Amino acid sequence: MAREAAAVEREAGGRTVRISHPDKVYFPEPGYTKLDLVDYYLAVGDGITRALRDRPTTLQRWPDGVTGESFFQKHAPGNRPDWLPTARVAFPSGRTAEELCPAGPAAVLWAANLGTLTFHPWPVRSADTDRPDELRLDLDPQPGTGYADAVRAAHELRAVLDGHGLRGWPKTSGGRGLHVFVPLRPEWTFTEVRRAAIACGRELERRMPDRVTTAWWKEERGERILVDYNQAARDRTMASAYSVRARPHAPVSAPLRWEELDEAVPEDFDIRTMPARYAELGDVHADMDEERFGLESLLELSRRDEAERGLGDLPYPPDYPKMPGEPKRVRPSRAKKEEG
Repeated sequence: MAREAAAVEREAGGRTVRISHPDKVYFPEPGYTKLDLVDYYLAVGDGITRALRDRPTTLQRWPDGVTGESFFQKHAPGNRPDWLPTARVAFPSGRTAEELCPAGPAAVLWAANLGTLTFHPWPVRSADTDRPDELRLDLDPQPGTGYADAVRAAHELRAVLDGHGLRGWPKTSGGRGLHVFVPLRPEWTFTEVRRAAIACGRELERRMPDRVTTAWWKEERGERILVDYNQAARDRTMASAYSVRARPHAPVSAPLRWEELDEAVPEDFDIRTMPARYAELGDVHADMDEERFGLESLLELSRRDEAERGLGDLPYPPDYPKMPGEPKRVRPSRAKKEEG
């Protein structure tokens, strides 16, 4: 029987983090190990810290690698070191949890040692967990569409945001889609931010009706890019910038500059290639938090949509309590059968 590799240590942000079972294989196809994962996060440490700092964060853990079982850990692990802060968040059910709030690269490495591949930060900071400081827009390719379609939608989304005095920051999802984040002043509730996301999605849909949809029901989406507005709902999170995704080749969610969108493809970015890019360019979203924006214009658009076009709220996910003003959560085809 082969001998198990001894634990190793890594220094990050002035702290020493112990890495157990460093040779455990997490990605069998390329043969990447736990230590490869940890060293990747060390290489992009400042970038992922920027994306996670002071944010309650759900850990997506794969303790036996991508071919094993996974789970989302919302409650901060009980065996965490005393230097690792937490913040209390409230879920739609009314329950609460203390979630990890990574404050430096050592926290990321510590979580990676537990088998965390992907970090899912809330769009809030620990100082105010009820008011988002990011509008997160998810461009999700549906069957029959792909990354190139998401790119076309992203360019038009940029024009929509510009028209409302907003600046978005694009990144790959790590899969086929794109995320665009807009830094906000934390002055609006989750409900208001979600309504702003709906208004933004509907405007994009009007501009690209054959390519973009906000339809919540799959039977209505067609071969279009979904603007998944429910990613702005409370307790919905997206993979952070630089997070590793649980796919065979170990892709990562890559921050991009707008001028890169037409050339870059998701396959360009994984735990082997991203460190070299990061060493050359640094964090291309490093100045993301230098200016924060308001939602007044998008919320005014939302009000006009309702008053002038009869476009009110849209369905929440099925696990959410019924919300005021929300339409029925019934598939359109089923609703027609019930009416008939």
